[in-house]
Amino acid sequence: MIKFKLGESEYIELIKLLKVTNICGSGGEAKHFVNEGEVKLNGVVESRKRAKLRIGDKIEVFNEIIIIE
Repeated sequence: MIKFKLGESEYIELIKLLKVTNICGSGGEAKHFVNEGEVKLNGVVESRKRAKLRIGDKIEVFNEIIIIE
């Protein structure tokens, strides 16, 4: 499980989160995972690449879980 501290920003976009947590090596790879339905936001498959993630959101990608704090 990865805990991601949001900091001063109100949100982070999904593909940016996947890059900064090193789940994906590039934005293109992150977009591909989202397009293929490999990413869940709060238990539901997320198809929006730029979905705004906020404190309390839970992202699942393959066997990784990311919690936004």
